[in-house]
Amino acid sequence: MVKIVGIGGSLRTESYTQVALNITAQRVEALGAEVKILDLRQMQLPFCNGEEEYPNYPDVQRMRDAVSQADGLILATPEYHGGVSGVLKNALDLMSFDQLSGKVTGLISILGGQPNSNALNDLRIIMRWVHGWVIPEQIAIGQAWKAFSPEGKLLDEKLSQRFDQFAQSLVENTRKLRSVN
Repeated sequence: MVKIVGIGGSLRTESYTQVALNITAQRVEALGAEVKILDLRQMQLPFCNGEEEYPNYPDVQRMRDAVSQADGLILATPEYHGGVSGVLKNALDLMSFDQLSGKVTGLISILGGQPNSNALNDLRIIMRWVHGWVIPEQIAIGQAWKAFSPEGKLLDEKLSQRFDQFAQSLVENTRKLRSVN
């Protein structure tokens, strides 16, 4: 079975990034994959200082273990000042090639303004650097406050179809590239 770990790079309580990540996880699970969400809002992670071990922060090892055991990743980030959130970048920096190399990865960005792909490009470069495989489908949701209902449902049918295509691509490419059924 395909195992996917989702990480959302927002600490906001009412996070659209987390909403998008949860929607994606549901769609990936509907395709027969197992999904585990690592909620950075509930984890105690230090700022990365380049050390290999962080014994005072057991969540670092918990995150590393979860990602190591996964076949693929969903990385979701708000776009802050034209790039990936510091929270998600720090979480990725706390890991290494040992955890990230070979992971099939899907990327999502959430913006308050117009959609663009700056944060997605940042994540694509990061994952390429650690020898991950990023799927070609990606999701950038601009004006996120208009994209979701108060209950966290997608309001636009075309956007909903993009989530379906994204989930399908992530599961299919993970099966191919990681040789998982």
